[in-house]
Amino acid sequence: MTQVMFDLDVLRSFSTGMALGSYARAADRLGRSTSAVSAQLKKLEAQAGTALFRKAGRGLELTDAGQTMLAYAHRLLELNDEAAAAMRGADLQGWVRLGLQEDFGESLLPAVLGRFARAHPKVRVEASVARSADLRERLALGRLDLALAWDAGDSAAVRQGERVLEVPLQWIGMAGDPANRPAWWPTREQGGWRRGAEPLPLVLLDAPCPLREIATTALDRAGIAWRHAFSSASLAALWAAASAGLGLTLRTPIGVPATVQALDAKAQGLPALPSIALSLYRAQAQPEPPVALLADLLMQAMRQEQQQARKPAARRSA
Repeated sequence: MTQVMFDLDVLRSFSTGMALGSYARAADRLGRSTSAVSAQLKKLEAQAGTALFRKAGRGLELTDAGQTMLAYAHRLLELNDEAAAAMRGADLQGWVRLGLQEDFGESLLPAVLGRFARAHPKVRVEASVARSADLRERLALGRLDLALAWDAGDSAAVRQGERVLEVPLQWIGMAGDPANRPAWWPTREQGGWRRGAEPLPLVLLDAPCPLREIATTALDRAGIAWRHAFSSASLAALWAAASAGLGLTLRTPIGVPATVQALDAKAQGLPALPSIALSLYRAQAQPEPPVALLADLLMQAMRQEQQQARKPAARRSA
């Protein structure tokens, strides 16, 4: 039986199309024609021996086999890119001081920094976790080379950083059996949170925090009473309080633990929330090679993280 050898160029087109939301845009990004990318996808399906896409309105969405293939494509491309980086930077030396928010500590620190350390063992990486304002301040003082931080619309921050992605905010509460929810949690018959109900308990990070302002402003505009039930400087403590049923919080889908879950705002009578931007800040416009390489790796990793955080099957136009 002939061994199937998947073409990395084909896998890159496949992965890029999913990441960009369109294979036409993927063709532009990769410098190929749309017909050439379509031919690559047909080749990939032939090699896989099963359908990877199905029609969804005017576009396409992945089948279960397609989701599996996408996960393997990411792994194969990461290994290929890691090998290429290692060959290019075998003698790369230097020091990178990276700051990032607590949301990314569990995913980025072991995955991205592990890959970077294996590819560039002579580069020393010093990573620290802090909140957005603190990270930007350290960057301005020359204590960091790179910072990955949320941007809640600060125009000065937008000018200084490179926007990586936009992520929707969501209301988050305890996970598990609905029968075990606390007394303050309204039943379906009550129609969710509404005007005149008991104040909604909130679990939030200590001020100053842009998400505190977003949460309370949205509730005030909706006429929903609220109260501070728990406050902490630690995101881990916030997750623990939310999972214990002390109140609701809001965050993006990235880094959410299994002990809590996103709520359907409309079904629960909660106000809709905006999206928040994630930006990568550099201390220098033209950073040293180790800093530039780690920045590129972080950008790629965060876009993949956003893809994996989407719960519905992603649809892509042909």
